[in-house]
Amino acid sequence: MPVWLDVFIVVISIAIIVQLFVLLAIVASFRVAIAKVLKLAEDYQGKLDPILFRTGRILEISEEHIATIMTDAAEVTRVARSQAQKVDRVFTDAVERLRLQVMRADHILTGALEVIDEAGSKFRRTLWAPVQQASAVLRGLKASLDFIRGQQQRNDSQAATQDEELFI
Repeated sequence: MPVWLDVFIVVISIAIIVQLFVLLAIVASFRVAIAKVLKLAEDYQGKLDPILFRTGRILEISEEHIATIMTDAAEVTRVARSQAQKVDRVFTDAVERLRLQVMRADHILTGALEVIDEAGSKFRRTLWAPVQQASAVLRGLKASLDFIRGQQQRNDSQAATQDEELFI
């Protein structure tokens, strides 16, 4: 066998041995790292267990209170909804009554205004028309008296004019 084959086998053997030591070093470093990680995990677990235990106790204690609060909140919501519905019915009823009262008041005022208008018309027909007629009669009498006086004054002024003419 050639020498180079022996050399090659020796080199491969050395390489395999070096790889073995490298792998052993990696395994050793992994063991150290795993040991550190496990120690850290145990430390955190030791610190976290009391916190989780307390949190669990608080949740167990609070569970009843939370259930009571939720029940009360549901009851308050139900009561508020029913009260809101009652208020809505009251306001709807009040608005409807107010609308009816406004319609009634409008009807009453309309009737009152019609009665007042009719009374004014009747007043004009029954009282004012005769007053106007009496006034017209009085104006006619006055005009006739003025006319008669005017005739007398003319007669008097004509008589005075005639007397003056005779005097001159």
